[in-house]
Amino acid sequence: MSTIRQIAKEVPRVPRIAVGILVAILLFTMFMVGFDQGHLFSIVQGQPAFDNMWMHEFYHDMRHASGFPCH
Repeated sequence: MSTIRQIAKEVPRVPRIAVGILVAILLFTMFMVGFDQGHLFSIVQGQPAFDNMWMHEFYHDMRHASGFPCH
């Protein structure tokens, strides 16, 4: 008589909270890249933020990589 033996292996899962945090970070950074031409810093700096474009210069290459046109 033959016996069949099954071995169960537990596969660790990624916690849903970790996935949620990563999605939130992704959405926030996409917001920053999409609206970087002074809109975020204008809350604090006012009109000069539109001339400085700090975020635009910092994320310039990321904009092209993710498909946002900027010029």
